Amino acid sequence: MRDVARQAGVSVKTVSRVFNEDRHVLPETRRRVEEALAALNYTPNMLARTFRDGRSPVIGLAVPSISDPFFAAIADGVEQVAAQHDMSVLITSLGAEGAREEGIVESLLRRQLGALVMAPTATDQGYLSRWSSKLPLVFVDRPPRGIDADCFVEDDLGGARTATAHLIDRGHRRIAFVGNSEDISTTANRLHGYRAALEEAGLPFERDLVLLGATTAAGAGRAAAALAAADPAPTAVFSSDAQTTMVLVPALSGRRLAIAAFGDFPMAATLSPALTVVDQDPDALGRLAAQRVLHRLEGDDREPSSLVTLPVRLIERASCRPPHDLVELFPSTTPSGGDARS
Repeated sequence: MRDVARQAGVSVKTVSRVFNEDRHVLPETRRRVEEALAALNYTPNMLARTFRDGRSPVIGLAVPSISDPFFAAIADGVEQVAAQHDMSVLITSLGAEGAREEGIVESLLRRQLGALVMAPTATDQGYLSRWSSKLPLVFVDRPPRGIDADCFVEDDLGGARTATAHLIDRGHRRIAFVGNSEDISTTANRLHGYRAALEEAGLPFERDLVLLGATTAAGAGRAAAALAAADPAPTAVFSSDAQTTMVLVPALSGRRLAIAAFGDFPMAATLSPALTVVDQDPDALGRLAAQRVLHRLEGDDREPSSLVTLPVRLIERASCRPPHDLVELFPSTTPSGGDARS
């Protein structure tokens, strides 16, 4: 920029104003700067650009899996906001094993970040305490443990309670819960919502009907076998996340069960019967997280952190029939992929 300023006969600040399309630059000055920019083939060094406090304009994003469309949609939301403010996003996947989280995140944080947005997988994020005074930390989908930080989540408990109550309203009295792990806050909160709906209806909570570890084909197969072996058998299932639902669908093919799921995905509406789901908005989670990052970077870091819970909504479809009207689920349907919701 100093070279451009020298060639155009202006200040470095004027070059910056022209490059950022400041409308208050005189036309003749703008012309000279633009000619110098073109002649010198100028491109900005984004890593050299900083905010008022000297922080880098790069947001780090750490999610369990960037290949999971739910977290990909969160990333897209972060990138939308970042692009509007000439910021870059550096993304990494944490994997399913919480023990790997700290090492991966520490490695990411050493790459000159200006902020970190994160959906944690470990049970404790206290290791981030030493970073909290150095850069904004914003969590999405799952609140942190062991550290106070901004967080954007969705109403997991309320959504699960609504979906379970929907099944109860259809006449079901034995409803199974199938999901990931209680170590993950989203699963734990949805289990609380499921249990709350049972208690509100005066129905017993039966631990034998809680089947976890069902996010893989093998795990879903074990869950389906346990459902078939239960006596008396449940007439309905609440699936606590879309990743579970997508592997549970083929495992339950041909069974006569009602099913409601947390998290919509494109195939959910085209299955036979179409799935009743709790719909989420991962794009909004990403956008809000990135906006909070900008607020922290440009504003007062001493402002107290906050937990924001986004609402979810039940989309009613045909999969929640009453016990006397159950049909075979998903005949010859083997879904793979789709827009999973965490």
